[in-house]
Amino acid sequence: MSIKVCVAGATGWAGSELSRGIAAADDLDMVAAVARRHAGETLGAVLVEAGLQAPIFASVDAALAQPCDVFVEYTRPSSAKANILAALEHGAHVVVGTSGLTDEDYAQIDALARQRQRGVLACGNFALTAVLLIKFAEMAAKLIPQWELIDYASATKPDAPSGTVRELAGRLGKVRQPLLAVPLEQTAGVRETRGGTLAGSQVHAVRLPGFVLGAEAIFGMPDQTLTIRHNAGSSAKPYVDGALLAIRKVPGLVGLHRGLDAVIEW
Repeated sequence: MSIKVCVAGATGWAGSELSRGIAAADDLDMVAAVARRHAGETLGAVLVEAGLQAPIFASVDAALAQPCDVFVEYTRPSSAKANILAALEHGAHVVVGTSGLTDEDYAQIDALARQRQRGVLACGNFALTAVLLIKFAEMAAKLIPQWELIDYASATKPDAPSGTVRELAGRLGKVRQPLLAVPLEQTAGVRETRGGTLAGSQVHAVRLPGFVLGAEAIFGMPDQTLTIRHNAGSSAKPYVDGALLAIRKVPGLVGLHRGLDAVIEW
């Protein structure tokens, strides 16, 4: 049986590529989409994709009136939490590709998901190279006690840090807390230049034209450093395979799970 999918943000940069990926998959069926500007049209007409006949709705509640197995959240931080909670209330499993949600948001989402016996798979990044960055960084943190993180994105990205770096910092914080040779409160000069502290890691967010999305973990030991970096280009295609995997795997989960590697067999 095909998995019935609803995508919020289906005509956006990442959502449109995912929608095309769903159209090409034999085991997935796009039944509804959310895109306010194109409400009342079909997704295939907007994306010029004959295999997508799903109707487009202006709101998540209207789209969820069409029964679906998996709801994909690909909108914006300001609406993501409400969309996810609404999908869970309608009995759908949820894949989250929107960044900017806080740990408190995810705690509330996890509680409702467990109450409803549904799965939520939240991925800061669906690209395989980003997944490997996080996995390799976790391995490095077990052996190297000091590191800092750099978050790269376009000048117009409103949230900082990115979902990828939020996920990276959170995962590293569970391995151990990094050492600081000079405590932050003892910084001489401008304290803010040491970055923000997230889950124990110092994070430096760069927002400039020329970048799309990138993340870098720098580990240091006496006389040696290790740099692990993921860079993404202007296309959303690298995220499609990971998002399709998440859609296929999330019905087997209960509660909140963070990171695509939660459903990858290593």
